[in-house]
Amino acid sequence: MPRSSIAAEGVAVAERLTRTPSARTPESSSAERGRRPRLYLVDGIRLAAALLVVMHHFAGTRRADQPGNAFWDRPVGDIMPTVFRAASFGWIGVEIFFVISGFVICMSCWGRTPRQFFVSRVIRLYPAYWFAVLFSTAVLVALPGVWERLPARDVLFNLTMLQSGSRVPHVDAVYWTLWSELRFYLLFLVVVALGPTYRRVVVFCCVWGAAAMLAPLAELPLLTLVAQPDGAWYFIAGLALYLMHRFGQDLLLWGILGMSWLMAQHELAERVVYEGVSSWRGALLIYTVFLLVMVATALGRADRFQWRWLATAGSLTYPLYLLHYVVGTTLINRLRDTTDPRLLLVVLTAGFLVLAWLVHRFVERPLSRAMKRGLEASFSRLRGLG
Repeated sequence: MPRSSIAAEGVAVAERLTRTPSARTPESSSAERGRRPRLYLVDGIRLAAALLVVMHHFAGTRRADQPGNAFWDRPVGDIMPTVFRAASFGWIGVEIFFVISGFVICMSCWGRTPRQFFVSRVIRLYPAYWFAVLFSTAVLVALPGVWERLPARDVLFNLTMLQSGSRVPHVDAVYWTLWSELRFYLLFLVVVALGPTYRRVVVFCCVWGAAAMLAPLAELPLLTLVAQPDGAWYFIAGLALYLMHRFGQDLLLWGILGMSWLMAQHELAERVVYEGVSSWRGALLIYTVFLLVMVATALGRADRFQWRWLATAGSLTYPLYLLHYVVGTTLINRLRDTTDPRLLLVVLTAGFLVLAWLVHRFVERPLSRAMKRGLEASFSRLRGLG
């Protein structure tokens, strides 16, 4: 055998021997990831988070006489004390969404170009959102008196999903989270443009975390807008979890995750004060248990949960979240005196799950396919015409 071949084989053997699970190369981790099963448990967690938010809005809000929100005739705690105590923590589903978003966005952008990333986000966000804006507005027109209906010009502006940036009211208050998501996508587009790697995502987490930490003291509106200190650390936690999943755990990633937990516990305390219905210890316990489940999932401990129905369940999350609040509370206001309140909650939640599936099946999927074809053709034409 030639000396060069012997030397090359020796180097290859040495590399295989020195390669450890916690220091996998991008190429080896990508190949390994291709062999690993789908993370169905993440889909299930997404739906569970959405249901937490639904129950909070239906039965866990502070009081029945919130402005424009008098859908029960008296405090829910007087009607369903046990349900109220559990639902009062449901707001934490939003923070769980943000962590999962960081994980999923990092996973879905790996190996994609900025154009592909842009197209994937547009076709994922807009079809169900457009339907929700129009459907919720139609319900407010048909059943007035619970929520204030916006002027037509504001409803049309809501279709852009950019109303928060222009101080235009939301058709449905839950849309505020989409503004946080959009700002995260714009920031992470920098990593996508450079090409995501372990090092670049870690640097991104550190730089974004530092900006989020300094923004409140700097008192610079633009920095606060971009760094979004109230949500950044949840997205960062999701990014660190995905790096653990793709490259294996190491002390640096545990440090980022630990820092995000410490920063999040302070933000959770502020949310508890704002919501006024739950405790910091309870909220922190729920969030910590969720993070531990995500760590186990990232490290492959949940690979055995190959329940395919969870993929369908996860697809219901986004339309369920968009549709439930304004429409659901309006229906509670109309139906609260006609049936047992617990039964009403069960029926409404089940009904919105069915509606979410219908929207996913007959709105999201066909419209997303059509939009993808159109956008890809447009970008091809853009390249061709220079």
